[in-house]
Amino acid sequence: MPAPDVAALLAELERAEPDTADAARVAVEWLTGGEALETISQLDVCEFLWYTLPIKISGDRPTIARALGELLRLGGLGRYAALCDSPLTAEILRVYARDGEEAGAAAYHQALEETGVLPPDVAELSWSSIMGPEELGAHLACAAALELAIVSGDPVERGTLTTRWLTSPRPELGGDCWLHRVHGERLNRWVLGRGSARRELAQPFEVRLHAPVAAPSGTCLEPLRWLLALAVNGVPLTERSNLTRVLVLDAVDRFGWDAMSTRSVRSEADVPALTALKEIAVHELGALSRTGRRLELTPVGRALLDDPVALWREAAATLLLPARGEHDFEISIRESALMLLVDNGPLPYRELSERVSDVVNGEGWRTAEGGQVAPPDLAAPLGELQRRLDALALRADCSWDAPWRLTEVGRSAALAALRARALRPRQYAGMG
Repeated sequence: MPAPDVAALLAELERAEPDTADAARVAVEWLTGGEALETISQLDVCEFLWYTLPIKISGDRPTIARALGELLRLGGLGRYAALCDSPLTAEILRVYARDGEEAGAAAYHQALEETGVLPPDVAELSWSSIMGPEELGAHLACAAALELAIVSGDPVERGTLTTRWLTSPRPELGGDCWLHRVHGERLNRWVLGRGSARRELAQPFEVRLHAPVAAPSGTCLEPLRWLLALAVNGVPLTERSNLTRVLVLDAVDRFGWDAMSTRSVRSEADVPALTALKEIAVHELGALSRTGRRLELTPVGRALLDDPVALWREAAATLLLPARGEHDFEISIRESALMLLVDNGPLPYRELSERVSDVVNGEGWRTAEGGQVAPPDLAAPLGELQRRLDALALRADCSWDAPWRLTEVGRSAALAALRARALRPRQYAGMG
């Protein structure tokens, strides 16, 4: 059966209900963007009715919704027409009119989630709020698959179906899968970045980061494993919630960490790498939690301890997660430093900071006073990177003033962190 022709449907509607045709014409042009009516999905209709119509279109919105419903019904799309006439749509439009855009958007998001056609975040992919063409195509394809499953009564779970649709080879993609397309798009966007120096530095990584970085064979991340294993039976803390001096001395002996003190080591505060290790385990990984004066292993921590590959993946990503109070500026500094360190070294701190400052200046970063970024402005974020590298035993020499050189495991961790950073979802400001 041929697809309904929009122009023919509008002409028929104008003959039957001339007062409705103009409103229907406005609605269907917004809904389809000039494409055939057969291309629309339930997600398209819901987003038009519950977001586009109240935000972007002026006029009598309930009337426009009903007019669209008449057109869709004429075209044999009764299920979509019912959405236009539904009490839910009427209520969402009332919320926008009565309570404003923010309240209306909240009602829209809740209603959209309840339809079951919105692809959820899955382990393989968290969706962006700002999508490129490939990701948008993947999102719409997954939404259509979810809609078909609901209509046909397929009981498959939403996340399972989304994962299957993302990872299965698709004939329309020449045998490729949507996940590869989305990753390739995000990686390319990350490589292009801002500024010629940043692009030149990142360009060689586009091919290197296309595939997941394999976890190293053998033992690695020894300090983290040590701390998590101790927490199986609980790690005692001092009154100030620091690790005890006995554990601090044991850690210094085991891992060769420098103490920031000319006297003997007295507390955790003397060993920055150990404090960084605890913060990674507690705040970044959620592997430990404080209960009274003890650190306890959480269910997440137990799962990571039992799964070396997952522990590797999650721990490596922390190299480029923001510390408390950090923003994109600090992460850009750490990211540039890791790219420089992967294939170079040993690099004295001064040379590293000078090269990083050239990159971030080229990206357009400036100091709070509006001047160019100089090496002293990088001290805090580079110091944070150094503490994290040492905490995870990823630098060849953990001496505070030693030139920077990554171990083999450290290079792999840097690549894994860069890949995680490149493939992260794009969000609007304020959304994370």
